[in-house]
Amino acid sequence: MVDSSSRLMRKSMAFVLAGGRGSRLKELTDNRAKPAVYFGGKARIIDFALSNALNSGIRKMAIATQYKAHSLIRHCQRGWSFFRPERNEYLDILPASQRVSEHQWYLGTADAVTQNIDIVDSYGVDYVLILAGDHIYKMDYERMIRQHVETGADVTVGCLTVPRAEATAFGVMGVDAQDRITSFLEKPADPPGTPDDPTVALASMGIYVFSWKLLRELLIADAADPNSSHDFGGDIIPDIVKTGKAMAHRFADSCVRHAPDAPAYWRDVGTLDAFWKANVDLTGFTPDLDLWDHNWPIWTYSEIVPPAKFIHDEENRRGTAVSSLVSGGCIISGTEIRQSLLFTMVHTNSYSSLDQAVVLPHANIARHARLTKVVIDRGVQIPEGLVVGEDPEEDAKWFRVSEGGVTLITRKMIEARAAALG
Repeated sequence: MVDSSSRLMRKSMAFVLAGGRGSRLKELTDNRAKPAVYFGGKARIIDFALSNALNSGIRKMAIATQYKAHSLIRHCQRGWSFFRPERNEYLDILPASQRVSEHQWYLGTADAVTQNIDIVDSYGVDYVLILAGDHIYKMDYERMIRQHVETGADVTVGCLTVPRAEATAFGVMGVDAQDRITSFLEKPADPPGTPDDPTVALASMGIYVFSWKLLRELLIADAADPNSSHDFGGDIIPDIVKTGKAMAHRFADSCVRHAPDAPAYWRDVGTLDAFWKANVDLTGFTPDLDLWDHNWPIWTYSEIVPPAKFIHDEENRRGTAVSSLVSGGCIISGTEIRQSLLFTMVHTNSYSSLDQAVVLPHANIARHARLTKVVIDRGVQIPEGLVVGEDPEEDAKWFRVSEGGVTLITRKMIEARAAALG
């Protein structure tokens, strides 16, 4: 008999792997790790994994950090400090601190857990949920953990159902009719279909459930193997597929939807084009990702700021926003904004326009600027009269222009342009 939901979650913890470099986001991750990148007007990417865990009933979490972690650590300290140890609730931040060796940082995803075995031991949990901290989705982990217990699996792997042609970019699970994993293939040229639908494949989400007792043994053995890359997807999971019982859990069975017929929403916003599109998509009439759901909120650090303000009502100088998200503390002063997302404390000035723009916190848009299909980094001061998004060759001289035509503007780029132009 499986424990009740509340008891099962009390015996579980979430271990979030948040050390990702995020190099495909280019200069957007020069000063922050990918999980710390802003998303959706208020949140950071890591808030989705942490919120899913909290909403699922998990009250013990650990976050392993490594690459340029200060922004991420500060965000978690400010936004996630409400756990109470006296109620058996914990959130530990675990930077790569050479605890095992003076010369050894986290060598892989599995090693990040191995180096913190003593801390996981101190939680006194039966089940460990391994999460990636760099994806956008809403998921009830309790359903996945419950499946793991009911099937008696050694590992349960969260899987996306994707068209076979798209699965070549993922680790792909071959499964039998009961969703027992029979093979694990990393970025296969010809991904296997599923027994119920050969046109789709099951791609790994980087989400795993283990019993802690078994995982602890596996990690110690893996650490002693000189031939291992000390990675869950590269070593631990393939070995269990060969010698144990690995089960697939389909994301469609536990994703949190805003309507019964809504699609299962999951996004890797690891490129500039994907990041821009996922944010701009939120300005749609009924976006696939519901940020208004009070039953499954995305928790984050919220600054104390005044409401957004729109001022000026003259011809060509009217503060307006159409099909846009405008966060608290913004001042829209005589600017026309369309299909854009503005984060906290963005200020725009008269006679400027923003179209399909994603503007991170504390940016300032000077007068007469025209910005189209852009991502503006935190704190950037856009100079007066700057035009971006109308001449790709001119944009590429000063800024980062993606394959999809999105222009990234950072503070260093603006400073370099100003210096060059005198």
